[in-house]
Amino acid sequence: MYYVILAVSALIIILLITKSIEVVPQSRAYIIERLGAYSSTFNVGIHFKIPFIDRVAPNKSTIGDARNFLRAGAYVKGVSLKEAYIDFEPQPVITKDNVTLQADTVVFYQVIDPKLFTYGAENPLGAMQNLTITTLRNVIGELELDQTLTSRDTINSKLRSILDEGTDPWGIKVNRVEVKNIDPPQGVKTAMEAQMRAERDKRAVVLDAEGKKEAAILEAEGKKQAIILAAEAQKEAEIKKAEGQAEAILAIQKATANGLAMIKQAVGEEGAIKLKSFEALEKVANGQSTKIIIPSNIQNLASVITGVNEVLKG
Repeated sequence: MYYVILAVSALIIILLITKSIEVVPQSRAYIIERLGAYSSTFNVGIHFKIPFIDRVAPNKSTIGDARNFLRAGAYVKGVSLKEAYIDFEPQPVITKDNVTLQADTVVFYQVIDPKLFTYGAENPLGAMQNLTITTLRNVIGELELDQTLTSRDTINSKLRSILDEGTDPWGIKVNRVEVKNIDPPQGVKTAMEAQMRAERDKRAVVLDAEGKKEAAILEAEGKKQAIILAAEAQKEAEIKKAEGQAEAILAIQKATANGLAMIKQAVGEEGAIKLKSFEALEKVANGQSTKIIIPSNIQNLASVITGVNEVLKG
């Protein structure tokens, strides 16, 4: 009998020790209630409590994807202090220009006050879900369709700011909100695709026109340069030709002057004049005139010519 009492006493002592010790793992916190009222918060490490009087308050799970726990209403021991997320299902939202879209979001959050998270709301994650959906509808309702599709960063920033402020009483800090998908109706998609094709065709036509314009400009520049070069070449040729003719005329004049000088030396000044008169008579006779003019002193001209020939032979 003594040994039975001793064994029972030992079991009771072990049970009391087990019930009085709480080991809190990393990144978790235990909310301790004494006789149903909040007593203290146990952080990581070993802690002692009064058996059967103190207890760890149950909390909603904040580990991983909390959507399943939102549905099932599962409770776990302690509060997770890790960053977690809730992936919300697509929700219908209406833009400022009355277009209904399907938008789904992901909220990344972290519990920073385990006491407020435990006592601040009956279901803090469910409350945050409803607040997110309502805020998303309000933010997108202020934007038109084009703005909604192109201003995702602005929507994320507004959602995070509003949710972070709204979840403060629940001990939750919203770190980031991401709108994953914004899905417009099929008719709007078709119209957008048609617009995109029209824009691509327009850009193709513009690029083709610009290419032809550049080609025409280059071709005109080439023709212009060819004309300029041809004109310069012709100019140089005319200059060279004129210079050649000038040199030829100068040479003829020099020869003529030398010939006159020789004639003057042979027959004198008067004979030279008579010889020039004979040359003028030759030109007159070589024309189309039907009249022939014969000078009266033609015999004297013959004697002059004979004298010139003798000089040239000598």
